[in-house]
Amino acid sequence: MMIIGHKAAYLLPSEPSFQSRPLEGFPVENGSLSRERESRIALYPGKARLLSCRHHYHDYIPPLVDPGTPQEGDCVMEDVTYVGPFAEQRMKRAVVVRGQQDVRNKEVIFMQFSHNETEEDFSAITYMLFANFSDLIDSANKSEFMRDCERNYSMWTFSGGFRTWVKMSLVRTSGKNNEAVEFRQETAVVKFNDKRPESERTNQLFFAVFEWRDPYMQEIRLIVTANPWNSVAILCGVFMALFKAANFAKLTIQWTIKMRKRHLRNKTRELNQIQ
Repeated sequence: MMIIGHKAAYLLPSEPSFQSRPLEGFPVENGSLSRERESRIALYPGKARLLSCRHHYHDYIPPLVDPGTPQEGDCVMEDVTYVGPFAEQRMKRAVVVRGQQDVRNKEVIFMQFSHNETEEDFSAITYMLFANFSDLIDSANKSEFMRDCERNYSMWTFSGGFRTWVKMSLVRTSGKNNEAVEFRQETAVVKFNDKRPESERTNQLFFAVFEWRDPYMQEIRLIVTANPWNSVAILCGVFMALFKAANFAKLTIQWTIKMRKRHLRNKTRELNQIQ
């Protein structure tokens, strides 16, 4: 540790460095990014019903036509049933959707769900984000694959009565021996103006839009700077600081004793002069 004035600079055992680079699947060709990047979205609809799942481009989603009714879709999906990895070990059903790929054309996936909310206090649909849809397709045991994913990935939710727009980005953290990929997201929520007849509104509608925020992935590299000499230097700095603190305390006590003795001598001299 190096101390200058009132500011301290620390040499940490691992210091992260940050940089942004094209996402995997976006190699640079002739100074431009290629067009595709694969992802997957695992949704847990519960009792909700998937009405439609469609791809759109250029951030444009056409107006809703007859919301609340099943519509034609073009998404690639896989249904997986498995036992949850945690203590309750409930049977779960995941609808895994192949995510948006064409980032340069701002491809989005628009989903619509319907759910009868009369039996529940709160209504929401849970989802997870993953890096590659092909990992699931190529897996020999899809149920075990989803168990591992649920154990290691974060989950989010979107609520009924709103359109939730999710902009996804990737962060890769790489160390000396391993690396991890984490999804981060920004969400914007817009209220759905339900124009259906009153009799049809018992079924609440859910809307979700998924999109890549940009074609870049933030990369965090943990640079290991610690070695035995660093540890010795840090310990020496600590002991030196303790020694200086002890020396300062000793000098303070000596000065206090000296001032006390001087005060007593002056007081004795004044008393002798009075007598």
